[in-house]
Amino acid sequence: MKTKLHIFKEVAYHLSFTKAAEHLFLSQPAISKTIRLLEDEYKSTFFLRKRNSIELTEDGKVFLIYTKKILKLYAELDNQFLSLEDEKPTHITFGVSTTLANYIVPKIIAKFRKHSPQTNFIAKSGNSKEVETLIVNQQIDFGIIEGERTNYQLQFKKFIKDEIVLVTNSRNTDFKNGVISKDDLTKIPLIERELGSGTRQIIYNKLQDLNINKLNIQVVLNSTEAIKNYLYYSDSYAFVSINAVHEDLLNNKLKVIDIKDISFERWFYFVSRTGFQSKIMNYFEKLITSNYNF
Repeated sequence: MKTKLHIFKEVAYHLSFTKAAEHLFLSQPAISKTIRLLEDEYKSTFFLRKRNSIELTEDGKVFLIYTKKILKLYAELDNQFLSLEDEKPTHITFGVSTTLANYIVPKIIAKFRKHSPQTNFIAKSGNSKEVETLIVNQQIDFGIIEGERTNYQLQFKKFIKDEIVLVTNSRNTDFKNGVISKDDLTKIPLIERELGSGTRQIIYNKLQDLNINKLNIQVVLNSTEAIKNYLYYSDSYAFVSINAVHEDLLNNKLKVIDIKDISFERWFYFVSRTGFQSKIMNYFEKLITSNYNF
């Protein structure tokens, strides 16, 4: 029954048999069959099938509420009586904020899977607020994010410290000594991340503390990769994680501009719902920490 409910939950969240199959490493016919069996068993219809989409019926919405409660109890039961010391999990699903998803976590997982290929990973990425929402809504149980610890529904545990740096195209001839003042910072053309980005929030909190209330924002983009690709063809500036531009600095595509008397540091955090406990989560945290190249 636990497996059936887990399949139902995935279909309900994605509203797609295909996406649920991809995330669960199952065939679409197997997913469809499981939903039909559940509907037969409970003498109800949980999904309205349309030509190119599905949606939850009222019974389906109620069934999802019970499903989440039951799966939470199953997780507590497994955590109480099952051990992962002798057997590695076959699937780990987690959330990860954009910077980590692009530049840190893939390397860690690739390194781990060389020695433990039996473990499959599903990383659901987005900006920090989006990952927090997934966890609060029980679509995932845990993850790693950047940003501030502001959500009382979540518990945070430090992972690694990161530095946010100001970068520009390496061919940019302004500020030849590589240093700018606070006044310069308010005038230079800046590219920034979207609202909800942990990087953006850290920057604005720091600037507010320094009584800097206005920047010359020219473009807003929703990923660090998009920002870097913009900077390759522009003399604009942007704040990004030092982890995101390591290769660009080595290859002389971008350069760091220091801001006199100002630095931006933050932590990446393991995050889960407040009070949530899980051996799989503990295993995941140890896996990430032990395979990170400090």
